[in-house]
Amino acid sequence: MGLPGLRGSDHIGVTVPDLDEAETFLVGVLGAELVYTLPGRSGEGDWMTRQLGVHPRTAIREIRFYRLGMGTNLEVFAYDAADGQAPPPRNSDIGGHHLALYVDDLDAAVAHLRAHDVEVMGEPVSSGAASAGQRWIYFRAPWGMQFELVSSPEGKAYERDAPTLLWHPARPAE
Repeated sequence: MGLPGLRGSDHIGVTVPDLDEAETFLVGVLGAELVYTLPGRSGEGDWMTRQLGVHPRTAIREIRFYRLGMGTNLEVFAYDAADGQAPPPRNSDIGGHHLALYVDDLDAAVAHLRAHDVEVMGEPVSSGAASAGQRWIYFRAPWGMQFELVSSPEGKAYERDAPTLLWHPARPAE
């Protein structure tokens, strides 16, 4: 009944065009902490295709790990892609994605992003139905990846009836 031993997510891997630009954004704007770096890697034979699903002559220049608050780590890659690179997918594309970050004060976080000339997409939205109590907004990293800010200081509607909640800022830790 599901993946044996599953405990949660460990990290999310993201490929960027420029590691230093990504670090400036992740550390300087978002407040992530650089945890460690790993050297690049290329594979012999078909190792890169077999293990990572990329062109066999592709090489990883470097990998950096960042911690975002209490959440999941980011594993940030810089690749030299032997067969070229595509632009980031839109949310509507197959494989489209975004990374949602929880903040205590959405308005203060949006003001912070705007003060750092980050592209904020639209205005904060108040959710309804099962997510009533939540507000959210999207923004873009310098390399085009979409992020989302989410805040629900009083909790979301569906959580009021949930028997168990692992963590939420509106509920004290047990």
